[in-house]
Amino acid sequence: MVEDFSEDQTEDQELYEHYSFIVDKGQSALRIDKFLSDRLENASRTKIQQAATANCILVNQQAVKSNYKVKGGDQISIVLPEPPRVLKIFPENIPINIVYEDADVIVVDKQAGLVVHPGYGNYTGTLVNALAYHIKDSELFHEDNLRPGLVHRIDKNTSGLMVVAKTEFALTHLAKQFYDHSTDRQYLAMVWGTFDDPEGVISGYLSRDKIDRKKMHLYANEEEGKWSLTHYKMIENLGYVSLVECRLETGRTHQIRAHFEHLKKPLFNDERYGGNEILRGTTFSKYKQFVENVFQILPRHALHAQTLGFTHPITKERLFFESPIPNDIQMAIEKWRKYISSRSEN
Repeated sequence: MVEDFSEDQTEDQELYEHYSFIVDKGQSALRIDKFLSDRLENASRTKIQQAATANCILVNQQAVKSNYKVKGGDQISIVLPEPPRVLKIFPENIPINIVYEDADVIVVDKQAGLVVHPGYGNYTGTLVNALAYHIKDSELFHEDNLRPGLVHRIDKNTSGLMVVAKTEFALTHLAKQFYDHSTDRQYLAMVWGTFDDPEGVISGYLSRDKIDRKKMHLYANEEEGKWSLTHYKMIENLGYVSLVECRLETGRTHQIRAHFEHLKKPLFNDERYGGNEILRGTTFSKYKQFVENVFQILPRHALHAQTLGFTHPITKERLFFESPIPNDIQMAIEKWRKYISSRSEN
């Protein structure tokens, strides 16, 4: 519970801390509503301004207005009259594509738009809720375990393959494989731009962007993030965009998305990393309309977890799975192929 710092609240009204932040020492002066909207999922700037008006945003234990400029070292809290919702896992009958299952593991081909596990703003409707329904008797899937069986994850709008453990032993065994980078994972991505060298490596230290905390950023200094490495190979040049295969040696949050932004070739229609703008091509209105049409066909970032290989925790057999390219990405590819073909014929 957080102490009551508002002068116009009744004595018996309790305030509960929902979020707290300590501002980085190097943070430049920034309005607190902008600072918080960059860091909180599912919280619009208007909603944050309303919280400030209600004296629910505290800096160093004092209520501030939405135009307050944050400074390095500030301790920020968001407090509300109701306690934070306690997250629990509730089984839900959500359709999922299971491509393999036995007593120890399950492999799912996740559809784009499905969040992997519950969190604030996504209490239900996740892959974990669906698995809790499907694997009712698993020792891992109980209501207080928010990430049962998960040894890796893929973003909400990324499609493709995930392996989930059904037992504690399988969980430990698979986690060790991911830690040792002994799994095989290959992604298909469509990115803006083309490559002089069709093969390459992107590496560096990934951590939260210092300005937009919803993004990851690639740093050169090991003190600023966790080591990340992606091998890529361009498999098709589509004029203003390219299809690339990505093989991960590490599996950091937003790794592929942040890595290609670092190359100034963000994923096609990746809103968070700038790929939802027309970054290559002509100024003709007909071309702009074409790209907008492809954005509508593929209303998410163009990334698909295409292959997955790992050693079975019990049998020690090497298992390998491949997922077909989803319809939205395939349709976008075909649109670009037709556009490039018609351009070369003119």
